[in-house]
Order: sequence, then C-alpha cells, then structure tokens
Amino acid sequence: MPVSPLHELHERLGARFTEFGGWTMPLRYAGVVAEHLAVREAVGVFDVSHLGRFVVAGAGSRELLRHQLCNDVAKLAPGRAQYSMALNDAGGVVDDVIVWWIAEDEFWVLPNGTNFGKILDRFTAAAPTGVAVVPRRDETVLLAVQGPEAPKVVEGVVGTAPGRFRVVETTFEGRRCIVAGTGYTGEAGAELAVPREVGAALFSRFVDAGAAPCGLGARDTLRLEMGYPLWGQDLDETTTPLAAGLEWVVAWDHDFVGRRALEAERTAGPPRRLVGFRIEGRRIPRPGHELRGGSSRGRVTSGNFSPVLERGIGMGYLAPPFDGSEVEVRIRDRWVSAEVVTPPFIDR
Repeated sequence: MPVSPLHELHERLGARFTEFGGWTMPLRYAGVVAEHLAVREAVGVFDVSHLGRFVVAGAGSRELLRHQLCNDVAKLAPGRAQYSMALNDAGGVVDDVIVWWIAEDEFWVLPNGTNFGKILDRFTAAAPTGVAVVPRRDETVLLAVQGPEAPKVVEGVVGTAPGRFRVVETTFEGRRCIVAGTGYTGEAGAELAVPREVGAALFSRFVDAGAAPCGLGARDTLRLEMGYPLWGQDLDETTTPLAAGLEWVVAWDHDFVGRRALEAERTAGPPRRLVGFRIEGRRIPRPGHELRGGSSRGRVTSGNFSPVLERGIGMGYLAPPFDGSEVEVRIRDRWVSAEVVTPPFIDR
C-alpha cells in the first residue's frame, strides 16, 4: 500500500495511521479533537499527498476542462482556483475536483485520491492533439495549512499567502512551490505543492512555525462542520450535484458531459435531496444509520461528533416531498430526534 513521501517524518511526530483511498496516511497525532480545535482556533498542517494531481497544458487546455467539468473555468483567469465536478452521462458525480489555473495554458487538476487514476485516464483519452495531460502525484508533496493564523504562518515560511481561491507561484529551498488559497476545513489557509525532495522540510518548517500536525480524522470532522461533501459517502456516480444541493457548481451556459441529464432533472426535480441535521446531546450519527422524516426514508451519509458544537451532526438523503424541521436517526436500535439544519453547521 502506498505511503506518503513524509511517512518517516509522521512516524517521528507520533502519528497513528489509517488506510484511506488505498494509501497509508496519518489519522491523528495528539488526538482528533485537539487537532480539530487547533485548526479552528489557531493553525494546523495536513499532509494530503494522497490526493490526485495532474497538469493539463497546451493550446486547447481550457476547452478540454470546460467539456469535462460542469463548472466553467472560462469564468476565471490565470491565478485563480475553482471547485468543480466531473459527471457521467447520467449526471452522477464521478468525482469532485479543484482546478488551479497556473498560467495561460497550464492548469493543475486535483481529484480525490480514490479517483485519481479514473479522472487522469478520462482527461488523457479526451485530450486533443497539442494538449498534454501529465500526472504529478508521484513527484510532489501536497500540504494544507489551515486556521485563522494560517495566512501569517504560510507567508512567514514561503513568503506569500494568496487570498481565497487565488493561486501564486514562489520557491522553497530553491524549488518551485505552488500556493493556492484552497482547503477543506472552512478556515483561511493554503494548499501547497512542492517537489517531494523538499516536502519533509516544508512540513517541518510549518510545525516549527507553530502549526499543529493534523491527521485525516480532524480533516473529516472539520469538513463535516462546514457541510462539505465527501466523495464515496455524500457524493457518488448515482448522485447528481442537484440532489446534493450543489447546483451552484453547475455553469449552465456551456456544454459538458452530463448536461442533458442534469437539465432533465432540474425540470423534474431530484428524486432525493441531501439534508443536514444536528442532535441534542452527545449521541453520534454514523454513515449507514437509518434516517427518516415524515414519510421519507433514507440513510446517513456523513455523521460524527462536532467538537465546536459538542453534539452530533450529520447529513443524509431523503426522498421528497420532505419539508419538515425535524428528522429521526436510528442509533443503536433507538430512534433519536434531530433538528434539520442547512449546512454549514457552524459560522466561519
């Protein structure tokens, strides 16, 4: 099973590991709650090198991205980033991705680690003559520095801290360093891609500057508090962005794979919708738990304990019509009442 280029460093820092997306990655160091609160209150650093990344370069790159993704990079300019999705012909989410527009004819596409090969192959097969699709995961390290103090820490280490969804280039120890104002926690901060040879040094510099090393356990609870979907749980190839409440990701004024199916669903309405909820007390909903509201039935797709709210929160799909203010979750053979909440669960 692949490990991060920083695996030995994580061992020295006391990480506990888990399997995620086919990789062995840090799950926690000091503990999930402590790392979660460090990001909410100060700054943390994550190794997210398991995530996919590849370059799309050459004349025609922009049009390739426009056809393969439902959001429209033509609305951007070099130096910007965008959240988007690759859909199938039925409108289902094959993967959700981040696009970094580096230069006029150079884009970085960052899919989920689980789907890296699938999305890379899709772009490679669709690329016209003159457009190169080049994987970058094996030769780079990807870090995320997140939290209210992250911009100050990032600027102190690499000399620049881009604004939200901005992308800049700098250097670290003489090597190219791409810094994007993106992340998966709802906090200020950046994601940084550097050659793997300097990845451990960069991670260590952030720790020395005060960033708490954080694992994927905290990353999951942080993204859940913001209501950010996780592919494989809240999104999959049978789920459309409309059902997930993510129509804002769809730019209807251009052609893309899955558009016809989405237009039909927009007219008819999705057969199910994602609902957020929170539970009084410390009962914790988990993925797979039964969910009901009125005559609608479904299952929890994401659920956990919120360290900020100190209560259980979750998301799951219910078939319409459902317009209630409460749902029930079956936890340990008992139906527990929950208040319907439109994510994010916390105000950042």
